Amino acid sequence: MRVVLQRVSRASVSIDGRITGAIGRGFCLLVGLTHGDSVATVDWMAEKVAGLRLFPDAEGKMNLGLGEIGGAVLLISQFTLYGDAAKGRRPSFIDAAPPEVAVPLYDRMVSALRQRGVEVATGEFGADMQVEIHNDGPVTLILERNA
Repeated sequence: MRVVLQRVSRASVSIDGRITGAIGRGFCLLVGLTHGDSVATVDWMAEKVAGLRLFPDAEGKMNLGLGEIGGAVLLISQFTLYGDAAKGRRPSFIDAAPPEVAVPLYDRMVSALRQRGVEVATGEFGADMQVEIHNDGPVTLILERNA
């Protein structure tokens, strides 16, 4: 599982011109799933994301988490995170999990974050989405957990 996390002042996702998910302050997560990822992998990632302290405290140090600032998560599925462009000019996506594996794990990520008290907005798995991200900082992390 590979996640690109961006701390945002706001973020939204649109499909066919309609906004399907939007948040204010929080994290935008671009989530890629691969073969061998499991419920345990997703639960680990949800715990990691929910517990990260990436927001500034009164002294400007990154000491506050989502819960402490009333933040939310915009969760976007992105199989292209497992694209391999080492050969040729067109990337291969064979390392990305197929939809029958990825969709239940994506749904599990949504529910696992919500179970941890995080407000979650989403796009739509497999849709052509327009994502608007207002990166705050900028703060961007790449989180990865191998099955």
